[in-house]
Order: sequence, then C-alpha cells, then structure tokens
Amino acid sequence: MSDLQTRLIHHPYTPPEGFAAPQPGVYKASTVIFANVAQMRARDWQQKKGYTYGLHGTPTTFTLEERLCELEGGKQCVLSPSGLSAIAIVNLAFLKTGDEVLLPNNAYGPNKVLAENELKAWGINCQFYDSMNPADLAARIGTRTRLVWLEAAGSVTMEFPDLPALAAICRAHKVTSALDNTWGAGIAFAPFEAGVDISAHALTKYPSGGGDVLMGSVITRDEALHLKVKAAHMRLGYGVGANDVEAVLRSLPSIELRYRAHDVVARALATWLKARDEIVQVLHPALEGSPGHANWQALCGRSEKEGEGAQHQGAAAGLFSVVFDDKYSTASVDRFCDALKLFKLGYSWGGPLSLVVPYDIASMRDASVAAWPYKGVLVRFSIGFESEAALRADLEQALALL
Repeated sequence: MSDLQTRLIHHPYTPPEGFAAPQPGVYKASTVIFANVAQMRARDWQQKKGYTYGLHGTPTTFTLEERLCELEGGKQCVLSPSGLSAIAIVNLAFLKTGDEVLLPNNAYGPNKVLAENELKAWGINCQFYDSMNPADLAARIGTRTRLVWLEAAGSVTMEFPDLPALAAICRAHKVTSALDNTWGAGIAFAPFEAGVDISAHALTKYPSGGGDVLMGSVITRDEALHLKVKAAHMRLGYGVGANDVEAVLRSLPSIELRYRAHDVVARALATWLKARDEIVQVLHPALEGSPGHANWQALCGRSEKEGEGAQHQGAAAGLFSVVFDDKYSTASVDRFCDALKLFKLGYSWGGPLSLVVPYDIASMRDASVAAWPYKGVLVRFSIGFESEAALRADLEQALALL
C-alpha cells in the first residue's frame, strides 16, 4: 500500500486568512485539534475563548448563539436539537427530586406532558396556574417551587398575560422564571426587559422560517444561570448539525421582515373572520376583545404617527385561533378544515406555508385552574406568505360548506 492515504490525511496546506463573505463558514467537527497538551488542558468548555469538542461549540454555532443573543437581548446562549429539548434543558438544569415547577394552564402541550410524566416520575411536583390571574400564581408558589414557566401568548388559545407582573412575582419569591418566547421571537417584545430570567425559543419557527429545520435555544443574561444551563446541556450531550445552523444563520437576517409580513396578513384575516356569523370568538392578542389584549398593547404596542392621526401598531405573530359557533359539530368543523386548499393540515408555524389545526381545548386544560369558557370547536391558523386575497377566498369557500 502506498503512503498516499497518509499524505492526504496529513497534508500541510492551510488556507490563507482574510476570506470574507456574506454568510459565515460552516464548520463540521466532533474532534477538535489542539496544538499541544498544555493548550488541551487549558481550554475551558464553558467559555467561548477556544474550542474543545464539537458538542461544546464551533465557529458556526458560536456565531448563531451570539446573533440570537442580539435578537433577544441576552448575553449567553446554548443551542439544542428542538424547542422541546430547550425546555427539557431548563427543567433539568434547575429541578431535582422534591422540587416543584409551575406552568401556565395554557402552556405548550409537550411542556405540560413532560412535567406530568418524566418530571413527576423523578419526584418533581408540577402545578398549573391561571396565567391571566397573577394572584393565582402568587398563591401557588410554595417553599418547594424552584421554576416557573411563562408563555406569551398562550399556546393555541392565544391569551396574552401580564408578563411583567408574573415575572415580578417570581422575582419577589426568588424563584427562577423561564419564558417560552417562540411566539414573540425577539421581535414582539424584549423578554429580559419584561423581567424574565430565561428565554427558551423554538428556532424551528420564525428564526428558521422554512419549515425544514428543528432547533431550539436557551438564552440568559445572568452568568450563574447560564453556567447551570451550560452544564445540563453538556451532560445531556445535546448537539445540532452544522448544516442546520447554517440554514438558521441564512434566514435570521430576514426574521423581522418575515415576522411583520406574517403579522399583517394574519391581522387582516382575523379581523375579517371576527365579523363572520360562523365565528363566536377570534383569539388574536392584537385585536380588541381577545383575552389579554390590553396586556399585549402595554408590552408590544407602540404609537406610530400616520398623517395627523396615531395608530397603535406593535408586533404580533402570524398566528391566531377562532372558536366556531357551537351549532357546528366537530365533524362539521373537521370538514371545513379538510375543504381548505391553500391552508394545509400540519403542526408548527412560522414558515412560508399557511397551516390549520382543529383542537379540543377542553381536553387540554385543567378545569380546576380556569375553565375554558367556549363550547364551540377551536381552530388555529398559522399564516404563511400566500396573498391575503387568496387565503381569504380559501377560507370563504370552506366556510360555505359548513
């Protein structure tokens, strides 16, 4: 056997420094090479001053982490394989046997399922609270409470809580607060300015924007909290693929443009549906009459001059739900969803394709915390990049079949 293979592996060529392009380079590595033993022993996987192993970061992942900190106003970030894994990192970083975690009754379903199963099996108690009633949260925090999850807006039902008030209650009780910030995405409001300690984000949604990447992040401002998150992240062995990081880095510069484009069409369609006889309630935080609209206005709204008048604009995700009149059966609403042509049946959101999902909310909520007030079937819409006119026509033809 010739020594060609050895020469190919150990070829001495190194590309010159100084290459610059709009997109950062993609570094794929498990093994990281050290110049000498002293350097190997000196490297600290907790700090971004060097590289130790692919799971602990490469130039590609460090770049995305820093840009996400810029997006959300944080100082430290870790990446994980999905939004749910980001939630799991937080839970495992701050909870142990005998502790308690509180979650809003309208939280992201898999977060609740994780708390009610794995966490409970490990001796960690979970309680649900009414996110629209800060006094309820204050009353439920006990001596065992170590973590409180927050969500704005609530998953599926879109209630918008008084987030600063909830965060203040956690601070007053010296309990760590963690926000699922996927809806706000760093665009609608600044999570740390609202008072939260930790922001978990499903990068699968708006940061990716293509409906083709699974990834999550956990962002902090406090060094001590970050080191706990970083340690749990390391021990769990969570990593993300360099090509997925590249995809998010490519999409991230357009996130605000995309977010606001989704928002404009979603508000227009939600407003139109609000006037339809088939619908008894539209759940969209930016619309008057939606639960928590005043809280959304206080946190996300801004006054903009247009001509001589002023409009309260603000930002909201391209996501809303509607409740059908209860004269329409579940089967009828299912036929409505099946009849949609542009809206596709599918979970997730934030991509170019509009999506629709019907939900049985009563079965998803703890009635002892806060009873769901509506009898009709709820349907959630995620607005993509199709035109408003085309989506409205699609909704109209499907509503006609009711």
